[in-house]
Amino acid sequence: MLNVNIICHGTLKEKYLRDAVGEYSKRLGAYCKLNIFEAKDDDALAALVSARSKDYNIALCIEGKMVDSEEFARIINDVPMMGYSGIGLVIGGSDGLPESIKAMCKYRLSFSRMTFPHQLMRVILLEQIYRGF
Repeated sequence: MLNVNIICHGTLKEKYLRDAVGEYSKRLGAYCKLNIFEAKDDDALAALVSARSKDYNIALCIEGKMVDSEEFARIINDVPMMGYSGIGLVIGGSDGLPESIKAMCKYRLSFSRMTFPHQLMRVILLEQIYRGF
């Protein structure tokens, strides 16, 4: 079973977002081992990404490659065939990800040229992962 690690800057304070994350986490339990790691600042975020350097880490950033849901599903499903037991998806804070953290990732992904609140991005990402499985 694939390890899916969501590595996030900040914590979710809003109950409706925590509820949505909880629902998708429950649904994803049938398909993968989901872990959500929260970092209080960029240094802690970098440490979490570094600790998972053997995962196929993907930085979510506006300048990344835009893919549709089917291509994103292929990326997720190809990770084990590339020799990785886990995938890490890294969400930055309100200022995005520092270049140093992006450089630690093997792929850069953009969900849109628009900017989304990083708290909401966690829910959007989980929905797409669920759809991918």
